Amino acid sequence: MEIASIYKKFEACASVSTDTRKINKDDMYFALKGDNFDGNKFVKQAFVNGAKYCVVDDKNAVINDNCLLVNDVLTTLQNLATYHRKKINVPIISLTGSNGKTTTKELIKAVLSTTYKVNATKGNLNNHIGVPLTLLSFKKGLDFGIVEMGANHQKEIEFLCSISEPDFGLITNFGKAHLEGFGGEEGVIKGKSELYDFIKSNKKIAFINADDPKQIKQIGDYGSIIRFGKSDDNDCIIKFISADPFVNLSYKNIEIESQLIGDYNYGNIAVAVAIGQYFKIKPEAIKKAIESYQPKNNRSEIIERESTKIILDAYNANPTSMLAALKNLKQLNSEHKYLFLGDMFELGEEAEKEHQAIVNFAEDNFDKNIILVGENFHKTSTKPTTQKYKTFEDLKSVLKNLNLNYSTILIKGSRGMALERILDYI
Repeated sequence: MEIASIYKKFEACASVSTDTRKINKDDMYFALKGDNFDGNKFVKQAFVNGAKYCVVDDKNAVINDNCLLVNDVLTTLQNLATYHRKKINVPIISLTGSNGKTTTKELIKAVLSTTYKVNATKGNLNNHIGVPLTLLSFKKGLDFGIVEMGANHQKEIEFLCSISEPDFGLITNFGKAHLEGFGGEEGVIKGKSELYDFIKSNKKIAFINADDPKQIKQIGDYGSIIRFGKSDDNDCIIKFISADPFVNLSYKNIEIESQLIGDYNYGNIAVAVAIGQYFKIKPEAIKKAIESYQPKNNRSEIIERESTKIILDAYNANPTSMLAALKNLKQLNSEHKYLFLGDMFELGEEAEKEHQAIVNFAEDNFDKNIILVGENFHKTSTKPTTQKYKTFEDLKSVLKNLNLNYSTILIKGSRGMALERILDYI
């Protein structure tokens, strides 16, 4: 079936869904396949739950005239998203990077929403399925759509750009994330820079952190650049003031006091300010939007419990973000500090070296209360004062006996470690 024909039926639907458990009345259901499931087998349930149409790629799944048979459901979803993106012609701002994507996306949305009608990626639906779903959620009449793009291997960002066709692009940073899939740090830079490649080849606009030499190098002498940073020769000048613990910065002689911890969040805030300035949002509105944003979902959250302050940053971790979190903890004003560090995933052959480097930094800068969790950290060479636990179950028995009163606690690890469970024992 042709995309144009499917699109007419899509226009008659309320939304799209890939999960029969979450279908709403008059949704279009896409019967995706995975390693352990086949959405074609749930078509009957999709209709029972309210689906208007079901897109399938198994002829045996066609049970009525509202089943749309295609060669491949995933490809159809992606092609439909691009078709829709062109039809509604909403300006798209796309972003990627090793760290801070979701926080930056939310900050940009908060700033733009003060003046414009804006929609953005929900949560972190930023892959080859999430990006199409995001685009299909955008309605005609929007002033901006913000699309977060994630990747763990080469050519993935290039492909997501071909689907979303961004008008504006930015990269939060280049860090040591997904080293296994990208083939090392240089592979990360090359892979993430596929966004810049698209921007340049299609004569679109990039927002560049001029304080980051890696970004300047990757964008080269491309003309359509909005530079932001601390230097007075930038298009948008944003001065860093402090981060103890929250990031404060200055813009047009206005001090902005964020609710984000760590100087590593300066760049995430700064690009939102730069985008606000470019689209002529008043400085006072930018300030209010930034100051009102609160981190959530285990991303750099500050949790106060009586005499204890907890920095919960357990949504994800890689060597770059882990090091940044440790540097931030080091400069905080607190007499007693505890470090709960969980394994960093997807590092491949670099895993042993990168975990040891984190241990070395932690032990050089904190003389006690370093607690490591996970198989990779368990293999590292440590000082006698450093505690190591192979699993969270091993750690549990120790947690209840720790005296954490009047302490500042950092909890940092990859999503699979689920270190937020520590909160149950504090």
